[in-house]
Amino acid sequence: MSTINSKNVQVGTSGVAAQNFTLYQPATPDGTVRLGVGNSGATTGDVVTVNSAGVTVTGTLTATTLSGSLGAATATSLTVNGNNISAVNSLGFRNRLINSDMRIDQRNAGASVTPANGNYTLDRWQYEASQASKFTVQRNAGSVTPPAGFTNYLGMTVASAVSVGASDYFILEQRIEGLNVADLAWGTASASSITLSFWVRSSLTGTFSGGLANSAYNRAYVFSYSISSANTWEQKTITVPGDTTGTWLTDNGIGVQLRFSLGAGSTYSASAGSWGTTAAWNVTGGVSVVGTNGATFYITGVQFEAGTVATPFERRDYGRELMMCQRYFLKTFDQSVAIAQNAGRNGSLRAYAWTTSANTVPIGITWQYPVEMRAAPTITTYNPNNTNSSWRNNGNTGDAGAATAEIGTRNALLYINATLGATDSFVIQASATAEL
Repeated sequence: MSTINSKNVQVGTSGVAAQNFTLYQPATPDGTVRLGVGNSGATTGDVVTVNSAGVTVTGTLTATTLSGSLGAATATSLTVNGNNISAVNSLGFRNRLINSDMRIDQRNAGASVTPANGNYTLDRWQYEASQASKFTVQRNAGSVTPPAGFTNYLGMTVASAVSVGASDYFILEQRIEGLNVADLAWGTASASSITLSFWVRSSLTGTFSGGLANSAYNRAYVFSYSISSANTWEQKTITVPGDTTGTWLTDNGIGVQLRFSLGAGSTYSASAGSWGTTAAWNVTGGVSVVGTNGATFYITGVQFEAGTVATPFERRDYGRELMMCQRYFLKTFDQSVAIAQNAGRNGSLRAYAWTTSANTVPIGITWQYPVEMRAAPTITTYNPNNTNSSWRNNGNTGDAGAATAEIGTRNALLYINATLGATDSFVIQASATAEL
């Protein structure tokens, strides 16, 4: 075996130094051997460094197969079969949004609605507007084919076009609970960047916008994105630096508000790309969806995650996603039934008098929620077989007044506020809301 006794061994004879490599030891030995770009004695950068601690590769390491005992590997990000795996998001719950693949629609069960200001549409997605009756919203509106890997989307259609005034706004938003974004450390010097990714489709093209804000709306960031082809699904990725100032809640209040603008006036518009103190979520001069009658805006696969790398959409099983939604809204109705009066008895709560004579003492039952709710909810009752909110006699012959008490985050008391006959039984449907 021959021995090369040299501090520098050049590989390559090209006249262009950047096309050659040199294996060398630093002028002051430090226990490393390095492979650098360039000619012997004049390298411009190390590609590989080897020492007793291991091997360091600068740039991209590409391998068809890695086998054997590899020990520890450290990387800012890793791409496997074309999918990015971020170091900060590799252990689950990457996506801080809930129902962002638009599968769950407890309130409407897939029906088209014309939401009022503040109404929730699909679970966790709220609509806000300064003027009434301008949009219809429906899961899978228009029945277009969703992006590959998705079966649902939230569809918005302009029902009545309007030229927005200075103080007008039309928004689709999700409010993220502070407990779910506490690790971002926003409002501190350690604030983490986040990456937002989503699939979007519109009948309009141009520059669209949205924004992030704290609960007080005195810290806000406007982002923009472009839709280049009408009626075509396009995936967008936006990275936002973490906000190092302001007050960001880390309890069960509003941690971060994510908004998609469908049109807004100058009062809520600003330039994109920086944090500010004005409540804004619309880029100046951006597309106003509400300005075109019949215009559509469809969205799905929305992901909000820590870090600067957009990773593949996080898939969660349906049962888990439903439970996450139920922390904020739940119902006794079957999931296939929209909440309404006179919508049937399946899933209803039932109370029995169990007496041998008429009873004037209120009879109640404890409604045990399937999950712990974010806060003590607002409870709404529904008559299964009539158009009022009362209990319905099991024989379907009459109603009895409904009341609630002792409402907590795990259960509530629903009782019959009426005189009951012997062995009477009554049924009722209910919903509980603890939205942010």
